[in-house]
Formats: sequence, structure tokens, C-alpha cells
Amino acid sequence: MSDAEPRKPKSARRSRAGITIADVAQHAGVSLMTVSRVMNGKANVRPETRDLVDAAIKALNYAPSIAARNLAGAGEIRIGLLYSNPSAGYLNEFLVGSLDRASRLNVQLVVHLCETPEERVAAIRRMIASGIDGLILPPPLCDAGEIHAMLEEADLPGVVVASGQPPLSLASVNIDDRAAARAMTRHLAALGHRRIGFIEGSPDQTASALRRRGYLDALEEAGLAADDDLVVPGLFTYRSGLDAARRLMDLPAAPSAIFASNDDMAAAAVSVAHRRGLDVPRDLSVVGFDDAPQATTIWPELTTIRQPIADMSREAVELLVSDIRARREGGGAAPLHKQMGFEVIRRESDGPPGKNAP
Repeated sequence: MSDAEPRKPKSARRSRAGITIADVAQHAGVSLMTVSRVMNGKANVRPETRDLVDAAIKALNYAPSIAARNLAGAGEIRIGLLYSNPSAGYLNEFLVGSLDRASRLNVQLVVHLCETPEERVAAIRRMIASGIDGLILPPPLCDAGEIHAMLEEADLPGVVVASGQPPLSLASVNIDDRAAARAMTRHLAALGHRRIGFIEGSPDQTASALRRRGYLDALEEAGLAADDDLVVPGLFTYRSGLDAARRLMDLPAAPSAIFASNDDMAAAAVSVAHRRGLDVPRDLSVVGFDDAPQATTIWPELTTIRQPIADMSREAVELLVSDIRARREGGGAAPLHKQMGFEVIRRESDGPPGKNAP
């Protein structure tokens, strides 16, 4: 090629397979989400913007795989799963269920860790750029409003799991957290406990407030006065459970039972009790929430609320795949919201209050 011959832009020399939706967005001077909306044939895009995107697709010789699959009404489905859950046990159960159902449905599952708000946004953009068909959000990302907004803007289907207040724009799978916490607190009151400590969950998860309300509901039903000293903050982590349990056990009138908002924090409370020479459950009853693997790997094994984590993740995959297929066939309906059951599982960590209990 002579020096006088014009050079082709770098993007034009790239192979068709190497061009991504991000290249199209950059070439057109628009966002990834705008390109996604154009490729999915959505009406709420300005004509001049649509023309820019179409011109970029043509200039780059880009094959918009999402649109092609939508028109065909079939083909490979790729769904994403973002996670940042501090509980390894919960995450393990969630992944087992998701991978199982994705395999049975012949769906590719892309799993991505994102720990900070900045990583969340970057991960969503990468997934949209890669042509992801939908997204599953387990806790705590189920309550991340910025992710909900990004999915809505890109018109991508999603399912939030275990949110106490799921957005109407996305499908959801959860349990009745308030009723579950009420049932566990009622169980402790029925055993004779009158001072029941409560370790709250993370404040950035909507389920946490519902569990606290359920705890207070049951106290009122049992005629027990609510005591602010008996409610201490937690973050759904083992370490936060250690700090919370110490605060409760250091009270002048310590509780005879502790209800932690998840099993990690309950396990931490058991550990603090053992270090102080207390017998569980003779001196102190400890109960949890989730029935994650942690519940049966400590001694004594935890009495807890069984939240069907693996089944909830299976259901989330099912809902998402159904939505994606319906969209490809030109249909689709309002996002579905499914509430699953819970169960109080009694093991060895609870019993009647000891002789010296208040």
C-alpha cells in the first residue's frame, strides 16, 4: 500500500467476529444501552439516534447477535449472575441451584463478582456489551437501585432474589421475611423466653427491616415489651455477628435467647457464648435464618428458618429464561413475582430458658 493510499480506520479493519456492541456504541457516540435498545427494536429511541446506530452497525460490519436471535425466536441463551454476598454458605447454595437449572435448560450462565458500586456498573456494562440476554440478582444486589435502572434503560429482563421490596419492573423470587421472623420469635416465646435479643441484618437490604418487624410482631403477640437494647445492628457477616453478640451478652440483663437474622451471625453468637463458658442451649438459646450449610457445620447445630435458597435460584433461572423466550417470540408479559414457602427447622441450639434467666 502506498503512502498516498488512505488508511482504513482501525475498527473497520477488525474482523467481523471481533466487533462488539461497545465498538458500535463508540462509533455512534451513544451509550451501550442505547445500542441495545435499537438492536432489540424498541420504539423509545429517537429516529436520528437510531440512524446513527444503524450507520455504525453497517460501517463496522457488525452482526448484532441479540437481534438475530430475537428474530429467529430461538438459539443460545446467555444469562448473567452478579454476586457480592459476604456469606459463602448462602452463595454456595445459590450457585448450586442456578447452575443446576441452567444446565437442565441448556442455558449458559455467566457468573461475575462485583464488590463495589463502581464494579457493579462496570460489570453490567460489560455484560450488555457481550450480548447477555438477562440478569439474576441475588442479595445484596437484589436491592441495588442503580442496577435496576440500568436494566430498565437497556430493556433487559432480570430477576431479583430475596428482596423484601422487589421493583415492579423486574421479576422476583422471595419468601415472606416478616412472617418467617415472626414464626421464629413466636417459637422462642413459646419455649418460655422473655428477653429475646435480635441481631439485625444489613441496612442496605430490604429484607432486614421486614425481619425486624416480624420479631417485634411476635413480641407484641406474646405480651412482651420491646426493648431497644435487645436489638443490635449486624451486616449479615460472621464478624458483625461477633460484635453484636458481645453487645447483647454484656447487657446488665442479658437475653436468654438470641435470634440472628442469618446463620453466619448466629454461628458467631454461638462462638461468643462458648468463649464465655456458656452452654448452648442450656444457658443461652441461639437461632438463625436461611438454613445455609453453616447451620449444620457448627456445634450445636442451629435451629433456623429454612429459606429454600437453591430452589429460589432455580426458580429465578426458570422465570428469566421464560421471559427471554417470550420476548424472542414477540410476546412477553408483566414481570412475575413468586413467593416461596419457609419452615422453622429445629435442631440443638434452642431450648427453654435456664434457671437464672430473667
